[in-house]
Amino acid sequence: MQSEVVITVEGLVKRYGEFEALRGIEFEVGRGEVFGFVGPNGAGKTTTIECIVGLRRPTEGTVRVLGLDPAANRPQTTAHVAVQTQSASLFDTLSVIETLRLFGSFHKNPLDPDDVVHQVGLQDERDHRSKNLSGGQARRLLLGVALVGDPEIVVLDEPSAGLDPAARQNLWMLIAALRKRGVTVLLSTHDMEEATSLCDRVAILVAGRVAALGSPAELVRQRSAESTVSFTVPTNTNLDSLAALAEPGGIVTSVIRGAVRVTIATSDPDRVLRRVTFEPSVKASEFDIRNGTLEDIFIELAHEEQSERGRKPTASTSKWKKAHS
Repeated sequence: MQSEVVITVEGLVKRYGEFEALRGIEFEVGRGEVFGFVGPNGAGKTTTIECIVGLRRPTEGTVRVLGLDPAANRPQTTAHVAVQTQSASLFDTLSVIETLRLFGSFHKNPLDPDDVVHQVGLQDERDHRSKNLSGGQARRLLLGVALVGDPEIVVLDEPSAGLDPAARQNLWMLIAALRKRGVTVLLSTHDMEEATSLCDRVAILVAGRVAALGSPAELVRQRSAESTVSFTVPTNTNLDSLAALAEPGGIVTSVIRGAVRVTIATSDPDRVLRRVTFEPSVKASEFDIRNGTLEDIFIELAHEEQSERGRKPTASTSKWKKAHS
């Protein structure tokens, strides 16, 4: 059964003068979905989020959040949508619990601030003043501020930046718990492991457009057909019998610790493993298989866009050339 759609973006275009920050973005987000935005700096992630939460009006296209135009109906939208930004000012002299009580008072039906303290892992800092929190603790308090109003949609901008590994794992568990409760989470991140682990679907934004959209596993299957198989062999090993297994130019060797490390790029890693294992002349050990990842796709799409821009001068480039010719 398909989940209820809570966010719809159709033909979203945003221009600043002649610069087109967003170029016809379209997607839908379902209730209880963790939906990720990934992309290089300047790809349009922040602008897209600002349009979704009503901070900017589209130049063209439509955005609907819970059936509302978020820019035209900001009070109604913000009652159900919370945003945790990368940085924000807190009241230095208020304690953690006082901060959550204050922001909870802005909502009709807030969560219990003490419950939120435990959700974000700040129970030991409950009575500490905000100015005395570490960077990671302050980020967790900002997350608590976003959650205390019991929102239907939570927008997280680089939520794990500055967190230590234990705090990051706690954050991921909290996001999983929000999904289980039916809360929709929009997640902007540069961390491909985070996107792969948390997101039901991701939109890869490149130069103001959605270059790829789908679950991390689906995107890897669609776009990353090549894997690598690595293993170690003695230095006198003849590898000619394995040459046919690799893609063109796909065998790389390096000498390490008196042996040879071999890496074979292939679209059929199982075939390579069988051949290497049963080849009498190849005494291989220390096998490692690496399949394609979301990071590989991210880099590939970014490089494709750079190559395309290199072939097509932008308006600003053309103006510069004209002015200096």
